[in-house]
Amino acid sequence: MTKGYVSIVLHAHLPFVRHPEHEEFLEEDWLYEAITETYVPLVQMMDGMLTDGVDFRLTMSITPPLANMLLDPLLQDRYVRYVNKLLELSWKEIERTKHDPSFHKLAWFYHKRLLGIRHVFQDQYNRNLITAFKKFQDVGNLEIITCGATHGFLPLMQDYPEAVRAQIMIARDHYTQCFGRPPRGIWLPECAYFPGLEKVLQEAEIRYFLTDTHGVLFADPRPRYGVFAPIFTRSGPAAFGRDTESSKQVWSSIEGYPGDPVYRDFYKDIGFDLDYDYIRPYILPTGERKFTGLKYYKITGKTDHKQPYDPDVALEHAAMHAGNFMHNREKQVEHLQGVMGAPPIIIAPYDAELYGHWWYEGPEFLNYFIRKSVFDQSTYKLTTPADYLKQFDTHQVATPSASSWGAKGYWEVWLDGPNAWIYPHLHVAAQRMTEAACMYPNAYGQMERALKQLARELLLAQSSDWAFLMKTGTAPHYAAKRTKDHILRFTKLFEQIKYNRIDEAFLSNLEWRDNIFPDINWRYYL
Repeated sequence: MTKGYVSIVLHAHLPFVRHPEHEEFLEEDWLYEAITETYVPLVQMMDGMLTDGVDFRLTMSITPPLANMLLDPLLQDRYVRYVNKLLELSWKEIERTKHDPSFHKLAWFYHKRLLGIRHVFQDQYNRNLITAFKKFQDVGNLEIITCGATHGFLPLMQDYPEAVRAQIMIARDHYTQCFGRPPRGIWLPECAYFPGLEKVLQEAEIRYFLTDTHGVLFADPRPRYGVFAPIFTRSGPAAFGRDTESSKQVWSSIEGYPGDPVYRDFYKDIGFDLDYDYIRPYILPTGERKFTGLKYYKITGKTDHKQPYDPDVALEHAAMHAGNFMHNREKQVEHLQGVMGAPPIIIAPYDAELYGHWWYEGPEFLNYFIRKSVFDQSTYKLTTPADYLKQFDTHQVATPSASSWGAKGYWEVWLDGPNAWIYPHLHVAAQRMTEAACMYPNAYGQMERALKQLARELLLAQSSDWAFLMKTGTAPHYAAKRTKDHILRFTKLFEQIKYNRIDEAFLSNLEWRDNIFPDINWRYYL
């Protein structure tokens, strides 16, 4: 007898990084690595389950910046070049390691894996992974949800309602173009909510959104069932809160599964470990070393003497951990159902890139967990938030608390010493965007092109990724440059629009560089 429900939600997102002015660009590798290690493995996992008749349920956001990149012919071509280069390196590694049985086996493992990934990307789906994910949604196994247009941190825009509205409505429109139907749910960027945001979601006809745990726990009035049932906001859309217990088991590299010593060590990569002259053709044109994705060591432990990685042993542990995760969800659901007297829903949201990119065995763990959940237990069913709301349509009405899933749960990750300088510029730009839209509400031709590009530059500057990268120090110089570049382009174009003196060459160059949202509706700023 089903006593409750479990919903796995994956957030697939990358900032919009596309540099046609450079033949090769380091930060574009973020996309290529994610395709190789996360997105294609997830497609392979779901295709395998369809082939085997596994009636699975999975929820996944595909953010508009990521969708735009996956659909971009330039980036598709560059990815094929990227994977072909890796295949060449893996073949060289087969030859180099032929006298070392452990590493030789791994070299063959990577070579075969890369051949399979290239086949899925290039041959099976004709370089278009959006069609792959759409297929899984169309057959009813995958629920794809949207996000903000460029993953902008919405609470820090709330004084400029047109900017918030544009982030939601442009995302809604782009999703509909990609998937042939409007989105039912949204992963709020950084799970960041402020009271009143649900009114914009209602206008976009979005039925539910996800918040971090305290967003629902501290709702007004306090929810009777905590995060184990959704709450309806007063404007209509439902809020689902993250379950901390299931999240921690997978998120934590210390207490969670990804820290197991037999799993692959992310940081030990031949791009940094091998002789410079040998690896030189496979790193940056500048000569700077970079990750290649070929990694021969397991985590081992807190030691500099790492041991060789064994994929077969790692796979056994992934199956074991999937069984443990299933068992824990059974016990959790049984306990909650007994306390609540109603079937709970456990929302387990994760960054999709955790599965495969950061935790190499993650897609196999997910594959085992889903199959075990379908065939090896009957305590809970896998579901999506949309299906749960369809089955259970009566819930408490409350207003979630302002919240995010950043450290300490509120805004300070995105509004702190290293990044606070960006907001006066973003706020002025948001005001100016509305001003420009109101100046030319009936614009057409060149002026309409300029207004569309003005909106693109604002949206790209608003990406929460830049503030996050500045705060964490991951790529602070690139993040600061991207923010400045988009603000400077916006400001110059705004002046041209204001005085009706459009520089055609400048506008065309911006359209070539920053080509996100080809059919953008700039009138959402009116």
